[in-house]
Amino acid sequence: MTLADHDRVLAIMAKAPRAGHVKTRLDSVCRSARVVQLYRAFIEDTVALARTVGASIAVVCPVGDAEEIIAWLPHDVRVTPQRGQGLADGLASAFEFLCHPPRGVVALNGDSPHLPPNVLEAAFTALTTRDLVFGPCDDGGFYLVGATRSHAGLFDPQAMGTASALDVLIAQAGRLGLSSTVTAEHYDVDVPADLARLGRELLARPERAPRTAALLAQWSTGEHHRY
Repeated sequence: MTLADHDRVLAIMAKAPRAGHVKTRLDSVCRSARVVQLYRAFIEDTVALARTVGASIAVVCPVGDAEEIIAWLPHDVRVTPQRGQGLADGLASAFEFLCHPPRGVVALNGDSPHLPPNVLEAAFTALTTRDLVFGPCDDGGFYLVGATRSHAGLFDPQAMGTASALDVLIAQAGRLGLSSTVTAEHYDVDVPADLARLGRELLARPERAPRTAALLAQWSTGEHHRY
């Protein structure tokens, strides 16, 4: 079955796994080579998560990253270079490119490989009655956005990565006359404290993100819980 045949698509917002290009805020606790290893595990676990909900999978990435990602990920994962630069342009591109025909598209960050599958199911279900669905992070951001159509002007580049990112997004949806709802609150891995939290959770539930769990367990065993 091709991407065009699916009525639900999960778009992973990702970059090529290169040192200094991904998860740079973890550099203070991880050597650069390990940051790249970790990022690869995050994305591979996120692809596996997408398969659990029967969604077709796409990766939306910066223009210069596409060839590396194509060589890395399975062949059934569509890799789509975004227009413009930055996350706001990436998200806009995801819905512009993938909502044809109109259908449920959920754009997910690559920093939450531990999400329960039922969160994605809930997001796709919400799109049967709402224009938009958002996944709130506990830091004021968001880990997913879902829509069935592209909506020009929805994403504000200035708000991305701030503590008010979700509030700004919800407010803009309202100004555009779009209905929306939210899924369960979770967290993504941006800073060392997030990584430590993820390590503790995966120690108890490694099946939530098995590649990431195995990597963190290996590092913790070898370096006395320092990554």
